[in-house]
Amino acid sequence: MNTPYISNNMNTPYIPNNIKTPFTPMVDTSLSTDDLIKIKIKNEIDIRNRPLTDEDLDELLPSEGYEIVQAPEEYEAIRNNKLKTMFKNTIINTPLFPQKPKGIEDTTLYEKKTNRNNNINNDNNLNNDNNMNLGQSSFIHTPFYELPNTSTYNNLTDQINQEEAMCQIKYKQLEMNNPQLLNELKYIQLKNEDYIYFSKLFESINEEELSQEELKERKFMILLLKIKNGTPSIRRTALRTITEKVKELGPETLFNLILPLMMQNTLEDQERHLLVKVIDRILFKLDDLVRPYVHKILVVIEPLLIDEDYYARVEGREIISNLAKAAGLATMIGIMRPDIDHPDEYVRNTTARAFAVVASALGIPSLILFLKAVCQSKKNWEARHTGIKIVQQIAILMGCAVLPHLKDLVQIIAHGLHDEQQKVRTITALAVAALAEAAAPYGIEAFDSVLRPLWKGITEYRGKVLASFLKAIGLIIPLMDSYHANYYTKEVMIILINEFNSPDDEMKKIVLKCVKQCIQTEGVDKDYINEEIVNPFFEKFWVMRNSNDKKSFNLIVDTTVEIAKKIGAYSVIYRIVDDLKDPSEQYRKMVMQTIQNVVNELGVDDIDQKLEEQLIDGMLYAFQEQTSEDYYILLNSFDIICNKLNIRMKPYLPQIAGILRWRLNTPLPKVRQQSADLISRITNLIKICDEKQMLGHLSLYLYEYLGEEYPEVLANIIRALKSILLVLGVQNMTPPIKDLLPRITPILKNRHEKVQENVIDLIGIIADKGGDLVSPKEWDRICFDLIELLKSNKKLIRRATIQTFGYIARTIGPFEVLTVLLNNLKVQERQLRVCTTVAIAIVADTCLPYSVLAALMNEYKTQDMNVQNGVLKALSFMFEYIGEIAKDYVYSVVTLLEHALMDRDLVHRQIATWACKHLALGCFGLNRQDALIHLLNYVWPNIFETSPHLIQAVIDSIDGFRVALGPAIIFQYLVQGIFHPSRKVREIYWKIYNNVYIGHQDSLVPIYPPFELLNDSTFVRDELRYTI
Repeated sequence: MNTPYISNNMNTPYIPNNIKTPFTPMVDTSLSTDDLIKIKIKNEIDIRNRPLTDEDLDELLPSEGYEIVQAPEEYEAIRNNKLKTMFKNTIINTPLFPQKPKGIEDTTLYEKKTNRNNNINNDNNLNNDNNMNLGQSSFIHTPFYELPNTSTYNNLTDQINQEEAMCQIKYKQLEMNNPQLLNELKYIQLKNEDYIYFSKLFESINEEELSQEELKERKFMILLLKIKNGTPSIRRTALRTITEKVKELGPETLFNLILPLMMQNTLEDQERHLLVKVIDRILFKLDDLVRPYVHKILVVIEPLLIDEDYYARVEGREIISNLAKAAGLATMIGIMRPDIDHPDEYVRNTTARAFAVVASALGIPSLILFLKAVCQSKKNWEARHTGIKIVQQIAILMGCAVLPHLKDLVQIIAHGLHDEQQKVRTITALAVAALAEAAAPYGIEAFDSVLRPLWKGITEYRGKVLASFLKAIGLIIPLMDSYHANYYTKEVMIILINEFNSPDDEMKKIVLKCVKQCIQTEGVDKDYINEEIVNPFFEKFWVMRNSNDKKSFNLIVDTTVEIAKKIGAYSVIYRIVDDLKDPSEQYRKMVMQTIQNVVNELGVDDIDQKLEEQLIDGMLYAFQEQTSEDYYILLNSFDIICNKLNIRMKPYLPQIAGILRWRLNTPLPKVRQQSADLISRITNLIKICDEKQMLGHLSLYLYEYLGEEYPEVLANIIRALKSILLVLGVQNMTPPIKDLLPRITPILKNRHEKVQENVIDLIGIIADKGGDLVSPKEWDRICFDLIELLKSNKKLIRRATIQTFGYIARTIGPFEVLTVLLNNLKVQERQLRVCTTVAIAIVADTCLPYSVLAALMNEYKTQDMNVQNGVLKALSFMFEYIGEIAKDYVYSVVTLLEHALMDRDLVHRQIATWACKHLALGCFGLNRQDALIHLLNYVWPNIFETSPHLIQAVIDSIDGFRVALGPAIIFQYLVQGIFHPSRKVREIYWKIYNNVYIGHQDSLVPIYPPFELLNDSTFVRDELRYTI
């Protein structure tokens, strides 16, 4: 059976093991980026699914502590026997790859491949040679399976990556021919598309022959690669280099490289974000030099203004804003003017948004005349449409900032309400609506000129135009005084009620919003709403279909709540309470959400006994009948309504408790999770109703379910136990604490974050309120388990663990806990060490510092940098927590801080400096100036350090000393350097002086030299003066 390929003589090639370098197939050098992405994905999948060789297994499996057992000699795999049986007498006619013809060595193939690497365009010749060799060859049968070895693995890898031959060849040339470039990019992970876009970097060229512009281009390409694919530290360095050398590289080089790259469809969101940041930095530095490239930049950036991602839109606005400030209004208008009447609506939309950003950057008054001219254009309707849309976008973007210019903006677009084009009338009404929404609750005078045409329009138009006119009127009515609002509401409500029957969903949403805004106004009274609005509203909108659309769902709920505020909670709830038993779950959710919001806003005073019983019955039905995964709407509603009813819930609690116990025993984990969650929410209510026995029964029931296998359910069960414990107290808790704690301690090993968070909170409450009810040995075991939780990725868990250490230390004494924590300072993981130092500080704060300080100072003698840094950090946190208690321990730690501040390690000095800051702030006004001045003498020499973290710590520490010692002493240190000949010396001294000036401006006055002595160049100040 032959494989069809050009002719019947062409057969399936087979690569024998003795050929080291297989033929490389021809690669089209004009592959598109989409093709490269498909190739990349395919290759990654193929490489992951390749058969493992012995060498691979040796790397994966441990080499020590294991022995490879050899199979017995007589052993024969069953699989091989089956294969032999299956293929023993079968002749496989699939033609194979030729064996190596005699006289042709492996080096021949290698030379051909090498020639191909040097000249990719010779692929056709190489393919012809392969075909010639095929014709002269004999064939062998294809084996069904061959055990992989190193040789076959190499062949397989080459086959898998053959589609990427072009990229790999170029990279090999980079390795061989450009070691300097390779050294710069050694930590950069290059992608396939990078080889295409940055291809000039990988060409074998003598850099001495390149022109200055080409060298700049190559330099910028390297920086772009570092920003695009580099690690954060490499990226920051490259960004800083570009920012500093913008004018040296020149705008032409920069924008000609970065703008086409931004247009690549293979660019990821993170990469686009980084390139946007580069453009932003460049614009800031180039200023008016950017003008020739404004159009190119806008072509790239304007699509970001309508991006789905919020942060992309913010970045786009920021760049256009900076571009407008750099290039000026005239340039921006000149560049974007042709796009205002562009036939493509997409272009006009992005142009309008860009103009709105320009208006926010340069001010609305600068664009008023331009907008007036555009909106009155007679040339075509597209220009008028875009001009009015610019006004709409300005209102949306700038909000209440349009108020000073509101009248001008309304007059500019007012004529659009009479325009012959329907789209212009629609966008004009939407722009008026946007201006009214931005100006609320002010500015009704500005809309006088548009009220009459809007009023006329809602009686004449239909469809989208009517919807936009209604939206505008609905947003203007809330700006009116109560008399006019009442009149216009009654008039417009006739049209709104007629549109209740509209089949168009968008029209219904606008009608709902208008009804809500009209009802909110002060002039609309309760009787009118009851007579005219309530019945048609509930009849037309409270239907099952509307509950399926999320936007309609929210609008109906909000409008119903506004109606309830006018006519009372009872009048609304009794109309919808029976719908809690509706067959549609989504409709039941809408009812529950509405009742929750009404009760939350208005309380339950209007609800009588009968309605209360109906409400509880419907809530229990809806609660039990839910089937969807999203149960939080019903849960939150049940929680809020029950807690609002308060003591009135007592008759219903036994029924609710029975339902919850039954649901905790169901096989569905979501049901159990919801039930446990509800118990945790109503424990306070049960206590208010004086049902402590019920709480005890529920806690025993929950205790039996602590073996729950689903972590989300288990977390809610523990949280419910925690709520009951807080309500009942540790003395009245059932089961007793001595039984409960050993049962929940093993759960600390659960790796689910929600479980960890709740179990630590529960242990912390037990340790805080009933630690003496548990044996000290049990607390010791818990301390060792808590250490592991300091490695958690979630900050809330680490914080709760640290607090629990403090509670345990107060219960059993600090020494046992401190032993565990000090041993933890020797680990390599930084996060664990930091959390440990905070825990030590908490223990010191809980049990007073004298119980911890001696052990800490003794631990500092350990010749381990991590331990010493941990001790210093613990001291820093301790002084921060204990505040003025530090005055009793200043002299004890001075020697230790001296040693740390003189250490050669930067981190050592940095942490010690932070400790000095907190110590100084704690000793303010407590007569410890001698020790603080002594420590200041050790901190001050570090002001010339270049490490940003250390210099920040030093400046903050000096601020702490300024507070504790007063500005006079710090000023004496500063006088010697603020007029120093060296600029670098002056800079840091003036930076510190500015901080002193900001903090103690009035206190510096008596420190300055007296003016009468300045003529004699006498700058001496008597000590008595600034002491007084």
